[in-house]
Amino acid sequence: MTDFQKYVQRYLDNIPSEDWLGELKKSGEKTVEIYSNLTEDQSLFAYAEGKWTLKELLLHLSDCERVFQYRILAFARGDQNELPGFDEELYADQSFANVRSLESLLEEFQLVRKSSQILLKTLNPSVLNNIGTANGNQISVQTIGKLIVGHNYHHLNIIEERYLPNL
Repeated sequence: MTDFQKYVQRYLDNIPSEDWLGELKKSGEKTVEIYSNLTEDQSLFAYAEGKWTLKELLLHLSDCERVFQYRILAFARGDQNELPGFDEELYADQSFANVRSLESLLEEFQLVRKSSQILLKTLNPSVLNNIGTANGNQISVQTIGKLIVGHNYHHLNIIEERYLPNL
């Protein structure tokens, strides 16, 4: 197994059932539920120096999902151009998430997630196995969709283990 395959697998292992499209909805709902119960002050909490605040983490989920959406769209449409990677730390540093309201970040997350659901639900099944290259690695449309889900659950686990107990 390559390093990239191990990287992908660690996210896919977070998906609790085979119904990854159903889990896309559930993970989004769980994220909204957790964040809806936070105050503005709580959303600025980071569990350690140099770690993201809860606001930054939420916007990280939206940012990554947008990148994954573009990759899904491009590869589903047969685009064979190699797509670049992105620096998630740079994105977080330049996000200004902490000066935005929690309400606006949550609204954005919900809209991005709804967009993912519609995109993935309406793809013709024949394109789910289309392969493209992103960040120097080949990956299928379906695997990118599953990555959205696994990535969300990965961060939900971190929120539950490292953030919420310390609020």
